[in-house]
Amino acid sequence: MTASPDFLRIHGYASLQPGPRLMVLGGVHGNETCGTAGIERIAAELDAGSLALLRGQLTMVPVANPLARRRLRREGERNLNRLFRPTAPGAEPADYEARITDLLCPLLDRHEVLLDLHSFQSEGEAFAMIGPRDNQGPLEPFSRAFEEGQLALHLGTPRVVEGWLDIYAAGLAQRAGGRPADDAALAFGWGTNEYMRSRGGYGVTLECGQHEDPAAPEVAHAAILSTLRLLGMIAPDPQRPPPSRPSLLRLVSVTDRLHADDRFVREWATFDPVARGEPIGVRADGSLLGAERDGFLVFPNAEALPGTEWFYFAVESERDLTRKP
Repeated sequence: MTASPDFLRIHGYASLQPGPRLMVLGGVHGNETCGTAGIERIAAELDAGSLALLRGQLTMVPVANPLARRRLRREGERNLNRLFRPTAPGAEPADYEARITDLLCPLLDRHEVLLDLHSFQSEGEAFAMIGPRDNQGPLEPFSRAFEEGQLALHLGTPRVVEGWLDIYAAGLAQRAGGRPADDAALAFGWGTNEYMRSRGGYGVTLECGQHEDPAAPEVAHAAILSTLRLLGMIAPDPQRPPPSRPSLLRLVSVTDRLHADDRFVREWATFDPVARGEPIGVRADGSLLGAERDGFLVFPNAEALPGTEWFYFAVESERDLTRKP
């Protein structure tokens, strides 16, 4: 793979007919290449004329973090999908990712829908992640949950996972001995979708599969097409069946890896089911870590650094994405 330059390559398409404004991101993490491949394929199809943008505006960034891609690592200097807010006026960007964020935020400001394409370290099937339900709370007020849910449904994954920022906040409180996290700490939990929601839009993260899964680029490509069809930005596919209803899970907790000698009892995959009390890992002191209740593991990461997320835990959700609240 050739080295990635320190600039963002941005594909922009604008129809003469007004319509939705969609932003698609790939390569937010440098070792996640499927989104890049999917975006490059869509761009080639648009450029060749085999795909036509009928209305609206489409902007795609195939490699959102060039430094991380050049290193083929998750991060450049830090996680781009955290602390995703522009630098305060008059201040200097704190790091490489802050400079990238300062370029991406104005782009997101001009759009109303975000599709952020990712992959994950452990084995497992593709899934979509959505944010909160409609609410006026202080953490993440939101009013477009139905539209966001419809987008997730049309991506065609067998599972959709809801919730992130509230679980992140709970994890911060857990690390602080039960004290609620302050605004500065919570800001680090903001990613691309949280920023888009804060600007009045909505967004879905699509986890296209395991990093090296050869099917993941196809998942990314199909997801962009599905999003464009849902928004009426390209012609519908009369042969495509209506989306089937996926399993919906809700994140309820996150567990950190505390020591380099913490280890899993076996190799886990995302969405592996576990029963209450079933051993998941062994702490460095030899104590067993069991499942808090019946549920599913999400993002188990045997390579997590001490003090970072080791795995998330999810349970079945009662939410119905097909109904307006």
